[in-house]
Amino acid sequence: MPTTKIYFVYSNSILEAIAEELNSFRIDRRRHYVLVFDTETCNTNKDENGRLDCSCGLVYDCGWSVVDTAGNVYIERSFVNADIYGNMKYLMESAYYGWKLPRYEADLENGTRTLANTYTIRQAMIADMQAFGITEVCAHNARFDVTVLNSTVRWATKSKVRYWFPYGTIVWDTMKMSRDVIHKMPTYRKFCEEHELMTANGRLSTTAENLYRFITKNPDFEESHTGLEDVQIEREILWYCERQHKPMRRCLYDNPLPENDPPTELQKQVMFLARMGIL
Repeated sequence: MPTTKIYFVYSNSILEAIAEELNSFRIDRRRHYVLVFDTETCNTNKDENGRLDCSCGLVYDCGWSVVDTAGNVYIERSFVNADIYGNMKYLMESAYYGWKLPRYEADLENGTRTLANTYTIRQAMIADMQAFGITEVCAHNARFDVTVLNSTVRWATKSKVRYWFPYGTIVWDTMKMSRDVIHKMPTYRKFCEEHELMTANGRLSTTAENLYRFITKNPDFEESHTGLEDVQIEREILWYCERQHKPMRRCLYDNPLPENDPPTELQKQVMFLARMGIL
């Protein structure tokens, strides 16, 4: 693994720059805004059945985009987590796409990506959500990304903060959406068969890469497997499904909000202090 350079960008300056940027937006509240996100991880292993175990995964690359359901993009952000990427080199060796790591060095040097700690990345995402009034976030195979984000924030805060997203956030999953919309299209089956994109057991592929190949009619497309670049194709899947105006499941969870009662005012204050790192 190459030696990791450290590009010092202080948390306060990052969050201040984001606040200044958000204050410059004229936000049309009539639009339905969604935050599309993706992560790249290390410390993921396979269980005894060969399935990927993400329960201990840690995020070293987090990208997201603020979009609306009509196909417009407002914000794109790409962060490299200094807590993992810079300080946990031995864990980075377990990164699933570890061979891409030299690319991150170049991107950090030219400013394409920003190096920040877990706290700053989470605060930046929450700031975007609050500015645009976002209550829905979206990812492809969202269960994986939500799990590793929760694992990362718990590891970084010693479990003072247990969940990445604010209480009440609804998680959408483009994998579920595509199964209800794209998988039912005869043209998708034909596309997969013609270009040998079926799974080993003969099922239709659910990967974002193959769905995007179908949407763009480009069977040679290769997914980047980096945070923001994957977001850019996942939002296309979201928009494509929305344009079909077909019944579909959006939510990752059947019951999108926890069944427990909303937090009391005291609980809200405690959660706020924990998010701010005071507790």
